[in-house]
Parts: sequence; C-alpha cells; structure tokens
Amino acid sequence: MILTRFSSSLPSLQSLGLAILSAILLILAFPDFEYWFLAWLGFIPLLLAVDRQKVSAISSFFTGWLFGTCFFLGTCWWLTYSMIRYGGLPAAFAYLLLLIICLLVGLFPAMFAAITGVLMKRFGRIAVLAAPFAWEFTELMRHYIVGTSWNAVAYTQAFGGWGLSLSSVGGIYLTGFSILTFQTAAVALYLNRERIFGTNAVKLSESGQSEPAHLYAFIGVFGIAVAFLLFLFGTNLTTSAREQPAVVASVVTIQPNVPMSGLDYEKWMDLRGRHVALAEKALGDLAAKMPEALSKPVTVVFPESPMNFMYADDREFQSFVHDFASKHNVDLLFNSAEPNPLDGKYFNSAVLTDTTGREIAQYDKIHLVPFGEAVPAPFENIIPALVGSFSYGTKYEVMPFGEAKAGIVICYESAFGDLSRQFVLRGADILIEMTNDGYLGQTPVLRQHLANSVFRAVETHRPLLRTTNVGIGGYITDQGEILDATKSYTEDTRVWPVTKSDGRLTFYVKYGDWFAYLCSLVTLGALMIAIARSLRH
Repeated sequence: MILTRFSSSLPSLQSLGLAILSAILLILAFPDFEYWFLAWLGFIPLLLAVDRQKVSAISSFFTGWLFGTCFFLGTCWWLTYSMIRYGGLPAAFAYLLLLIICLLVGLFPAMFAAITGVLMKRFGRIAVLAAPFAWEFTELMRHYIVGTSWNAVAYTQAFGGWGLSLSSVGGIYLTGFSILTFQTAAVALYLNRERIFGTNAVKLSESGQSEPAHLYAFIGVFGIAVAFLLFLFGTNLTTSAREQPAVVASVVTIQPNVPMSGLDYEKWMDLRGRHVALAEKALGDLAAKMPEALSKPVTVVFPESPMNFMYADDREFQSFVHDFASKHNVDLLFNSAEPNPLDGKYFNSAVLTDTTGREIAQYDKIHLVPFGEAVPAPFENIIPALVGSFSYGTKYEVMPFGEAKAGIVICYESAFGDLSRQFVLRGADILIEMTNDGYLGQTPVLRQHLANSVFRAVETHRPLLRTTNVGIGGYITDQGEILDATKSYTEDTRVWPVTKSDGRLTFYVKYGDWFAYLCSLVTLGALMIAIARSLRH
C-alpha cells in the first residue's frame, strides 16, 4: 500500500518531459552556448509541469528535482575535469560524484517547485505569480547552505542580456526576479485563459470565494508590465552618461599560462623568469606608447597560479621582489601563502609591495573553496582538502594604488557580491581580481567565472581589472562591458588605467541583498497563510 501511495505521487511522463525541456533551455542560456534570451523562456515548461502536478507537493518536488539535477549536470559537468586529470579518479567514478553533487544542489529547485505547487493548489492558478519570489528565496538558501550562488539565473545576462544593470539595485536576485516575472505573468495568462475570456465570476481558491474573471487578466498584464518596466529601468541605468574619471595610476598585468602540474625547481625558476620577461615587455610598451603614465605609480600584478609564492617565509623570493621592484620602480601585487601564527596554517593571500620590495598591504582570502582550500568544520578531520588547508581571512583590507584604493578578489571570491560590496564600503575605487581556472581546462567554467566578475563591477559601480593565469582576463567597466580581453591558455600582458571613483554608492552597495530577503519574507508569508487555510479546512 505504501509503494502504491508513493507511486501515485510521482510526476507524469509529460511533466518530467517539461522539466527536462526547461533544464535544456536554461543550459543553452549559459556559457559556452550563451543564448541568453532563452533564460526568458526557460522556466515556462517547468511552471506548466508544476501546474500539472500541484495536487501533490511530493509530485511537484520530484518535478523540480529532476529539473534542477539536469540543469546542474548540464552547466557544471566541468567539475569532473580536475577529478580525472589531476585527481586520478576513473571517469565513471568522477561522473558518479558529479551526479551526487547535482542531486544535492538540485534539491533547491525541487523546493521551489514544491512551494509553487502548494501555493497554486491553495490559492488557484493565479498563484503562479508567486514563483519569482519563491525562486529567489531558494537561490538565497542555496547561497547560504551550499556557500555559493554559482550559475544563478541572473548570470545568463552577463554577456549582452537584459536586466544586468538591475544588479546595481538588488544584486543578482533582482535581475533573476525580472527574468522570472515575465514568464510567470505569461504562464498566468495562459493557465487562466478560459476565465479571462469568460463573463462569469470564477472561484479563486478552495475557500469558495470568487472574484471578477477580468481580475486574472489584470494581474497577468500587470506582471508583464512590471517585468518590462524593470527591463527599461535596467537599460536606462546601463546607458546613463557619466564623466570620465581621472587616471591616478597604471596596472600592468601578466597572463603567464603556468601549467597545473609537473613543476620541479628548474621549471619553477624558468617560469618565474617568464613572469619577469612578460612584465618587462609590457613596461617597455607602456614607456614607448604612454611615457606620461610613468610619472604616476605603476603596479605589476602576478595572477593566482600554481607558482606558490611564500613572501614571509622565503628570503630568496623577498630578494627577488626587491630587485625587480627597485629596478623598474614599480609596486608588485602577487598571490602568496602567508603564515597564520594563531593556528600554524597559512592564508591564501594577496600581498602588495612597494618600489623597495617592502610589504605595504596584505589581504587574506575570506571565501575559501569548500573542500579545495578548506574543509568545512564538521568534516575537517575526516576529508583532506584537495589543494591545501588554509586559514580563513577575516578583514576586508583595501590596498593603495596611487591616490586610489583597490579591493582584491581572489579567484572563487568573485562569486560573492557581498565581498566586493564590503570593499567599496571601505573606500575601494576599483576591484582587482586575481584568478586561476587552469585546473578546470578549456571548459565553460572560464566564461561562467567571468560572468560573476561582470556582475560584481555593475553591482558596485566600480571597474574590475581581471588578471588570470590562463585567461580570461579583461578590463570590465562599471557598466559591465568587457574591454581588452585575453585569449585563454596563451601568454599575454595588459596595461590598464587605475581611476579614482566619484565616491557614489549604488543601492546594492548600501543595502546588500535586501531584495532576496524581501522575496524570502513574501514566500514564507504566503506559505504560512496557505498552511493556516489548510488547517482551517
């Protein structure tokens, strides 16, 4: 009997097909496909599937779970690259681990479908308009529980899409909300088409209350209008004219294309020599093309890479930094493992030295890669970290670049809007990202990671200068435009200006993820009302 009851709660094949179709559409909206406009259609099949299964929360849950699992499998399959190539795992086992990960993360879209189904069952089909609130609520939960919002739906719009500028108001959550609002309004009109074109009053919910049928048309059209106004508002933010900020310094970045394995001492020294050669070439070009730039401070940036510099513990490296900086009269910013005297571990740090090789600033990475750079507390003594067991940084240190200040983002940290926000609140005029995606190969992760950086620049109204080991580097304007991008897996250099900001703070910088919390309150409030009505009946 239990098996029969369980099987009756499973979604129909048609609903499962609709869920898979939604997953495919959204996969195509992300890199490497980047058909970003499909994100504005991709949820429609899923919402129709939830409507078909709304009689059972379990059925809606499984529908959303299939969607979420397929979506994450299709957009995050690159996680297996490092497992197979550098971890030595058999391909079959690596993909099994990937499936387990996607099944776990897929629980959040499953929760979204279950919540939407419950609300539609209790309040009628018009409750599908609550879906954007529920989706952003579950994306916020994923951020806090899993520790990342990687491939949140908003990131589909990073490369030419609509609504990017809305992130300066409400972060990725407001952009994602606008994407879903358009679709849910259209679905609401479709599901209630008979009521809209009828002349009689219709029952809104199980309570037996009724309202004029044209109310459905009004609400659906209102939803589409809201989405359209959000789009126009976002476009206006992006295209608004701004004064050209003053250049107060220059940054020279190098892309050394350091391999991820096989580094013995001889190769390591040779690659460090390549760092110097690349930097000297870029400095020579700067002197030839823009000699006036040398009258202002110049900082050379070495990206995050497997070079594993250790400034505090390595006297020879300190001597190298002194000789290089003093010879070329430049500051030097580099990634370094710096000791933490409190626990005997090391920080994954960004260290800035002056023209004499003396350290003048240090930022210790706050958001470490789970199970890569640090193992979460419950598993710390059970599972080893893949790259190293680092200490968590705690301070939002900004660094001087001439008269300007910079917030430093190390690799994975570009996925955290609040980190860049905290830097700007502390006076950062620009953001500098030092990253290494080399462990993940020539896969979609390169542009997926870049999409995060685009949003951080727009959210904070600050340029983001992205320097990488294997690419993709680039100068990202405060409006999200990528300039002077580097090709992946090649050696390259870039010279970019450092500007002093006008000091303005975006709504997002001032108030953070306020919109996500608002969506959470609306969702939880609607659920409480639905539960209360169920208890009364």
